[in-house]
Amino acid sequence: MTAQTAKPKTNTATAVIYARVSSVAQMQKGHGLGSQETRCREFARMKGYEIAHVFCDEAVSGSLIDRPGMLAMLKYLKANRSKEHVVLIDDISRLARDMKAHLDLRDAIAAAGARLESPSIEFGEDSDSILVENLLASVSQHQRQKNAEQTRNRMRARIQNGYWPFISCIGFKHVHSPGQGKVLVRDEPLASIIQEGLEGYASGRFETQAEVKRFFESFPVFPKDRYGVVRNQFVTDTLTKTLYAGYVEAPDWGVSLRKGQHEGLISFETFERIQKRLKEGARAPARPDLNADFPLRGAITCACCERPLTASWSKSKTGVKHPYYSCFNRACSEKGKSIRRDQIEGDFAALLESLTPAPSLFDLVRALVKHGWDQRLAQAHAFAKTFAKDIQGIEKQIDSLLERIVEASNPTVITAYENKIAKLEREKLVLEEKRVSSGLVRGTFEEMFELAMSFFANPSKLWVSGSHMHRRLVLKLTFADRLQYCRKSGFRTPEMALPFKALASFREGQSIMAERVGFE
Repeated sequence: MTAQTAKPKTNTATAVIYARVSSVAQMQKGHGLGSQETRCREFARMKGYEIAHVFCDEAVSGSLIDRPGMLAMLKYLKANRSKEHVVLIDDISRLARDMKAHLDLRDAIAAAGARLESPSIEFGEDSDSILVENLLASVSQHQRQKNAEQTRNRMRARIQNGYWPFISCIGFKHVHSPGQGKVLVRDEPLASIIQEGLEGYASGRFETQAEVKRFFESFPVFPKDRYGVVRNQFVTDTLTKTLYAGYVEAPDWGVSLRKGQHEGLISFETFERIQKRLKEGARAPARPDLNADFPLRGAITCACCERPLTASWSKSKTGVKHPYYSCFNRACSEKGKSIRRDQIEGDFAALLESLTPAPSLFDLVRALVKHGWDQRLAQAHAFAKTFAKDIQGIEKQIDSLLERIVEASNPTVITAYENKIAKLEREKLVLEEKRVSSGLVRGTFEEMFELAMSFFANPSKLWVSGSHMHRRLVLKLTFADRLQYCRKSGFRTPEMALPFKALASFREGQSIMAERVGFE
């Protein structure tokens, strides 16, 4: 019989194919699973096997035993034990890349009543076949471990050079740069949202992490979980992530904090202010009952007892609800006497209107601020020299501590020196950032102060915008303390924030001599 007329020999055994790839990249590129299945089908045709089923595991490590595709195959084999089955694999590494996993899976396949075959290796029960199989399984395990070591070493080297090799965090995305590989860049609009949240917490605009959380949740485009909320842990991680300051580190791999090859969303100085606020301890949480219905709740006190006024809806006999503010202090003579919301909020709007400076006065203040801006720019070079001198002083302290570490033998003392050096290194980074940024201007005076100056010119404009967040911001920026309100006479003289206090002093024509002590 010639080769052209030869037919594959028939076999009573039924075959199942098992294929596995260990990475998502192999799945996306179409490599691996298809070629493994094709090779196994060709082998089955030559052996005369009928293919009953194909089982696959996608992006599953070869060191694992519990895999969806493998478990499904074992279940199928056990359910069809009455038939003789052969498990076909393209290569021994497709079964497992771990010696123990290989032996356990071999035993599991045998226990299910099937035997293992491959076009790359002949499995047998004699001593020579077992030796070859174990050697190949051991080599496969070594390759997996070696690949992991090489990948980890390359990633560590990338971090040492200032690049972030891990998955990008919210606000950043990886972009391929010629000669640099993948580099982090801003991902808008998320980058601006994260930046505003971080700077807001550093400046005190957001008193608590809960306020940062609600700020993030207020943007429809901001990623949320399946319940439509931002997790508390995410906010904590965001506030403590050095990546947002333009720095990278990997303590578990022995890579200390260093300047990254990407532009941060905030300065390192701002990041340090955030860490300081986090370490200062717990603050009173933002009241959960603050809402758009009663924007002044928590910001106004009773003029008689100085207790905060509460607010609620009251239902009339006709069933219509009416909003009221009232004092609930039992010892107060005003207890239970309600104040209509329209009345108290109308008086507050009038109070804001009274703070609006005259155009001529505002122009004078604006000119003074502009003069201070110009002076600050002129002093920038002097500041840079001062920062450079401070950096040299810190470097001397670090050198001195390093010499002490070499001479020290007590582990506790060495640890204390190392912690001190780490603290000095962070201070050095802040000073270096200030030195480099001295004299650099992000924009003109008009661009930088337009929004702030427009607020000082007319604070009531932001209040009438209707946004609950904007109204709470007006209260923080305009008044230094809670406002006292009398049901009969209205608001008492408020304690205003510094900018409005300064405007008031100009309005009244006050002249105050500067104190010599502490004058700069």
